[in-house]
Order: sequence, then structure tokens, then C-alpha cells
Amino acid sequence: MMDINIIPCLEDNYSYVIHDTETDTVAIVNHSEFESVNSFIEQKFKKIDYILNTHHHFDHTGGNLDLKKIYKAKIIGSKKDEKRIPGIDIKLSDNENFKLGNVDFKISFIQGHTSDHVYFYSKNEKIIFTGDTLFSLGCGRVFEDTHLEMFKSLGRIKKLPTETKIYCGHEYTKKNLDFCIKYEINNKKLEEKKKWITSRLKQKQPTIPVTIKDELNTNIFLRCDNSEVKKSLDMENSTELEVFKKLRDLKDVF
Repeated sequence: MMDINIIPCLEDNYSYVIHDTETDTVAIVNHSEFESVNSFIEQKFKKIDYILNTHHHFDHTGGNLDLKKIYKAKIIGSKKDEKRIPGIDIKLSDNENFKLGNVDFKISFIQGHTSDHVYFYSKNEKIIFTGDTLFSLGCGRVFEDTHLEMFKSLGRIKKLPTETKIYCGHEYTKKNLDFCIKYEINNKKLEEKKKWITSRLKQKQPTIPVTIKDELNTNIFLRCDNSEVKKSLDMENSTELEVFKKLRDLKDVF
């Protein structure tokens, strides 16, 4: 069994400290900053075995070397990103499996935000760490690749079991909600989600995790085939990819 602890970092980042309770294996996903994470580790575990990085951006790897120096943790990431992830030890290829304690994980490339971005997925635990590719009610900016690559990456995630819980890299949910509602104003599930998000933020609680099922019903970037979304953009005869590109461009300036 795996416990997941959500650690707020920087202004709106999330790092995740995961603990396989059967083997007492401890890992962190996307170590954003040293102080907040190390304080939690010292209080609860006093050790860390692995650091998992979804991509090389500094706001997800900034604490790698300090944590590795203290705890001798092994850093895991994409083999394609080995020259850009600080301190990487274990370099994994697309669809390669690895174990954290007794928990099986699979790494898969999901290009778009960066050319070497990956997710970490455990089928048995029904969890996925999506970094900056898929957010609650949103998706990442397209920096190093094309809109097509990002669209295909989101398509890979959409095909996973709907009960899978998504742990993403940032607390962007409220602004993403505002964008989704603007272009799908009659989505009743978005109105329900708005009440939940407002309540969570008022209590200063994360809006993560969410399920893939929930995202399929509310995340406009996963709903590019929806007739209302197409109509709101005046793109009734456009392809899903064309709709996605339009939405991503609009979100960039929202």
C-alpha cells in the first residue's frame, strides 16, 4: 500500500512524498525546493530512497542535489532527459517498468510541454504523476514540442482506467476552471466542480488529486470533440486537434 503526502512548494508547485508502507520505501516526486520537503522528511521519515522527476524544469528539480547529498537518494528520470536532470542515477526508457518497494510503476513519454517529459503510473495503486502535462482542468504550455505531440500525450492519459487518481505539478485549478467555464458555459459538472474547488481553497486545501473520469467530464482540453465546445469557438467543422490548438493558444493569453 502506498501513502501519498502533498507538499506545497514555491508559489503554486506540488511535490509528493510517497511511502510504500510494506517495505518502508520513501520517494519524492518532483522535488521543487529543499527546505519545505526536507522539513517534512526529517519530521516523518528521516530518510528518502528515491527522487522521481517528470521533467527537467528547475521548479521540479531544484532540490535534487541537496536532498541527494543528505540522504544518498537515487534520482530517477527519463533517459532522454539525462543531460538536463540534476544528479540523475536511474535512466528509464519509454514504457519501462520499475519498482518502488513492492509498488510497480511504469514510465511513459508524454511529450509536448518538454521534449522528454514523462509520467509515472501505477496500475495497482491507481495513481499517476503527470507533472506539467495534465493539470486539474487544464494542460501544460507547449514549450519544446508541437501541439500535436501534446494532444497525443493527453490522448495516452485519457485511455488509462477512469478511476486513476491524477497528481499534477501545480495548483492551477481555479484559473483553469474559469477558462473551462468560459468556453463550456452549460457544463453542469463544471458548476458542481466550482463549488468543490471554492470550498477546498477556502480551507487552504489542495484541489488534487482528481480522477481521470472527473477530468473527462470537465477538462476542456480533453473534450475537444464536444459539440458545445466547438460551437463556442465557431469551429463546428474542425478536427479535435484544431480545436485543441485553438484552446491552448487562447489559454496562453488568458
